[in-house]
Amino acid sequence: MQLRQLRYFQAVAEEGSFTRAAARLHMAQPPLSRQIRLFEEELGVQLFERTTRALRLTEAGRFLLEQSRLLTARLEEVLEGTRRLGQTQRRWFGIGFVPSSLYGFVPELIRQLRNADPQVEVGLTEMTTLPQLEALKAGRIDLGIGRILFDDPAIERRVLMTEALMAAVPLGHPIARLRRVSVERLAREPFVLYPARPRPNFSDHVLGLFRAAGHAPQVVQESNELQTAIGLVAAGLGVTVVPASVQRLQRQDVAHVPIDADTFVSPVIVSYRKDDASPFLARALMLAQALAD
Repeated sequence: MQLRQLRYFQAVAEEGSFTRAAARLHMAQPPLSRQIRLFEEELGVQLFERTTRALRLTEAGRFLLEQSRLLTARLEEVLEGTRRLGQTQRRWFGIGFVPSSLYGFVPELIRQLRNADPQVEVGLTEMTTLPQLEALKAGRIDLGIGRILFDDPAIERRVLMTEALMAAVPLGHPIARLRRVSVERLAREPFVLYPARPRPNFSDHVLGLFRAAGHAPQVVQESNELQTAIGLVAAGLGVTVVPASVQRLQRQDVAHVPIDADTFVSPVIVSYRKDDASPFLARALMLAQALAD
């Protein structure tokens, strides 16, 4: 598949017409139609329903349009960042972070790093811990901030702090009136698990803590996003477990209750390439440790 074919497909889908799409792309209609046919053959699916009166997307076509827009938008961001770096000769320093880290010291770390050196542009990418390792080795990011320890000979890891975990429950739930909740009591409740994918991730860490305590939560719903999981808790679908710093959201419809188990904690971990001797990385690590202490 070529990026050009994807752009052809988007134009036809958005215009709803080969004629209008060809005009938008400044090309003749027959070559455009051929390219779309080849694209469908390569994918092995039909993207458009063709009739004499209308051109409509199939279910597969609608899915591809939605997802491809995300891809091309991200590509434009990358290209724009590349142009900006090339024009200013600034260096790039990429940070990958798990969303739950944004309720602690990480926002201040990012703020200070962005102002630390005018010759360094700090880029941010939301990603779970495992994809961070691949992004580090590929050079897409220079520092990962996550919550799961993975062994990789090319990656150095440092635990900055250990954060207590808390139960997040609907405000009117009986657990919300407790000073502390036991693991056994929590395990009897319908449970909202996050993130759902990619695995392994924070959800596996939480499930492991329950198993180690001799219990298994009743998972009724999975979510990819922390904010979504909290929203589902507020809606009464169940309870979940979050880092203590998430209380800073200050939602009025969710209560946070300490868990009566010293093992229910989550580390905040920085990861970086072992062979990276960058002074800016060293500065970032020193600052991260100072903010976490």
